[in-house]
Amino acid sequence: MEAALVERLEAVVVRLEAAVASGASLGSAAPRDLDAPAAASDPAIVAYDEFVAEAVGRLTAAAEKIGGKVLDATKVLAEAFAVAKDLLVQAKQLQKPASMADAQDFFKPLSDVIAKATAMTEGRRPDYFNHLKSVADSLPALAWVAFLGKDCGMSFPTAHVEESWQMAEFYNNKVLVEYRNKDPDHVEWAKALKDLYMPGLRDYVKKHYPLGPVWGPTGGATASQPKTVAPTPKAPAVKAPPPPPPPSAPLFSTEMSPKSSQPKQGMSAVFQEISSKPVTAGLRKVTDDMKTKNRAERSSVVSTAPAPATPEKTSRAGSFSFKSGPPKLELQMGRKWVVENQVGKKTLAIDDCDSRQSVYVYGCKDSVLQVNGKVNNITVDKCTKFGIVFKDVVAAFEVVNCNGVEVQCQGTAPTISIDNTSGCQLYLSKDSLGASITSAKSSEINVMVPSGATDGDWVEHALPQQYIHSFKDGHFTTSPVSHSGA
Repeated sequence: MEAALVERLEAVVVRLEAAVASGASLGSAAPRDLDAPAAASDPAIVAYDEFVAEAVGRLTAAAEKIGGKVLDATKVLAEAFAVAKDLLVQAKQLQKPASMADAQDFFKPLSDVIAKATAMTEGRRPDYFNHLKSVADSLPALAWVAFLGKDCGMSFPTAHVEESWQMAEFYNNKVLVEYRNKDPDHVEWAKALKDLYMPGLRDYVKKHYPLGPVWGPTGGATASQPKTVAPTPKAPAVKAPPPPPPPSAPLFSTEMSPKSSQPKQGMSAVFQEISSKPVTAGLRKVTDDMKTKNRAERSSVVSTAPAPATPEKTSRAGSFSFKSGPPKLELQMGRKWVVENQVGKKTLAIDDCDSRQSVYVYGCKDSVLQVNGKVNNITVDKCTKFGIVFKDVVAAFEVVNCNGVEVQCQGTAPTISIDNTSGCQLYLSKDSLGASITSAKSSEINVMVPSGATDGDWVEHALPQQYIHSFKDGHFTTSPVSHSGA
């Protein structure tokens, strides 16, 4: 019995030694590439296909109606999402790399597609620049597939997608504002792009890959080396060549550049650099006419030339002379409407707004703005001969440093503040009569309220700007000045 067992063991040892000598794999006889169909049928990959088919399909349908460079950029975006899927499938068959530098070749296809989208925005400003920038700045969100752990230098996948979309949202909002009342196809494209990332990609990553891609078991092929299939028993064992070095300055690199990684030579190199050049090299000789004592403009004679002009404050409150910038009417970061430096514009309007957004008006003159919707708060700053009509505000309406403004509230406003303003005509609706009006350092404030007797008539009330302060019973009492005439 024991002799038979020993013979069987010796036979197994002989077969194993023959397999090692021939270079065959001691693992499974089938190559790891056979696991690709199983990885592609993973529930997370199937969910990714469904998500991309719906979200990218909607974006592509809108781009086909626009055509041109918008369609080309959308095709590059679809290619990037396809490459990201391939990386997820391949990651399940490979061993997790130890660092980002070990996985440069693995992530290079995605880097190339992102670089292709970025190249479309470079050079001379192309047509549909905001569309192209929206795509190029949003594609780095797909770099979440390169998350290797909390110490890899990246945010967690869900947070990385949110941060990347914030960079692209600025240009995407410009598309919405530019084509809001012009072309619904462009508006649909911009909305589809936002839904693709927020909440589309963010929610998918949060559900299926909150800690990054799923990698294969330890001991398999690594992401830094190509997978090899075991040779036939007759072929001699050949040593595989070493992997190529990673490219310099790739997209996902967290290492220092070759230039900055060179060893420093210390302060000796600095002093050697200084000592190798003459101390006075590059200095110009100071002639007599350059000396302060010989310069005519520094003499003791008082000049009669007028002093340079400075910004002057006029007699009216809040009126200063400032250099204005370019006119603006845009939504910034999806939260704040900015209206600046509009002159002579009587048809300004903000239509697509909600109660989470605020409105800031600055430096406008001889213009009229209408806010068609409910917003959080409105501020009018440094405006002259400016009119504004709004419906409802959640927090407050403020007028600061203005001159000759007219304000009409058609809905409700809990608080109205007027500060450092000269000349303010305020029209209140029946719903806004309960508003609290606060004024400081202001004059010529008149409030118009609807008459209760007849419809359509207004009754004017002047707010006092002079007060009497009297000391009585140990404290001051304040009352407005009342004027009476014969």
